[in-house]
Amino acid sequence: MRVLLINEVFGTTSTGKICAQIAEQMEAEGHEVKVAFGRWPAVPEKYQRFAHYIGSDFEVKLHALQTRLFDTHGFGSKRATREFLKWAEEYKPDLLWLHNLHGYYINVEMLFDWIKKHPDMQVKWTLHDCWAFTGHCSYFTMVKCEQWKSHCSYCSQLRRYPACFAMSSVSKNFERKRKAFTGVKNMTLITPSKWLADLTRQSFLKEYPVEVHYNTIDTSTFKPTPSDFRERYGLKDKFIVLGVANVWENRKGLFDFYKLAEMLDDRYAIVLVGLSEKQIKNLPKNIKGIQRTNSPQELAAIYTAADVFVNPTYEDNYPTVNLEAQACGTSVITYDIGGCRETLYTKNSVAVEVGAIQSVVERLKCDKKV
Repeated sequence: MRVLLINEVFGTTSTGKICAQIAEQMEAEGHEVKVAFGRWPAVPEKYQRFAHYIGSDFEVKLHALQTRLFDTHGFGSKRATREFLKWAEEYKPDLLWLHNLHGYYINVEMLFDWIKKHPDMQVKWTLHDCWAFTGHCSYFTMVKCEQWKSHCSYCSQLRRYPACFAMSSVSKNFERKRKAFTGVKNMTLITPSKWLADLTRQSFLKEYPVEVHYNTIDTSTFKPTPSDFRERYGLKDKFIVLGVANVWENRKGLFDFYKLAEMLDDRYAIVLVGLSEKQIKNLPKNIKGIQRTNSPQELAAIYTAADVFVNPTYEDNYPTVNLEAQACGTSVITYDIGGCRETLYTKNSVAVEVGAIQSVVERLKCDKKV
């Protein structure tokens, strides 16, 4: 069987690594596999045999510019998509497995027109967020919006990803997505959490069967990994409270860590991984900032060195950072939002009310290690 996966990235970040795992697994089962992607072309060497790059950096930038001006995310990249579909027509996949279609690299109307012309092709679509059934945003939890259930007419998050700073096309986008994404003869939706599955069944995608497949991590890498991390950073006698994110922003709870730092005494040390240089310069003195690492082994060592992993996210689907920390022997305290509770599997890991910093402090202070 010929298999074709499509995702924004490949071999890097969470969704790109998930696609790499699927590709390797299906190849091991005897299938021919290709992964088409449109961002971050520096694919790790071990995955190069699967890789097919869609478009170019210039076309990605042009698509992003169109989005900034006209709010047309997912409807640019016509030339890149046309060339890709010519290649896909020759490849003739038996199974098409979609992942993130947002990211300024593919035209979803053209893609789904092509899909509908191949009714015998099996189609799977793993939704990693809510973008597929909204008029603009990828998450709406923080603003408590429910327009997506019927029709998005405006968006209070227009300047959040995929950001637009000029003319809103929210209402039109919603209808274009509804028309494009419905009516596929042989498609199954997959979500990494029961939470997202429930939302999908309330959206215009409700015509499709939905399966919940929890994301997994590489436990040969994410495991207890001794290191000299504490010594290198002068944290030998501290109780380390760790936070990790690919991009730290308000919805990831960065400023909740600022509040937490004010409430903890000098027995504790907060370490945040994934910060930008600018963010590190602006940190309170009692927070240690580290830039994002591309080494999973290094990240495993940091997870292992920590006493507890705190994930104060305000919007999330099924955060794999929670899985990684627990696999390294570190308990998790997370906000009870989205599918976060579904990621907890160790005895001392807990979910607390969103924004309840005092509850986080109480959990930390009752830990037997302190």
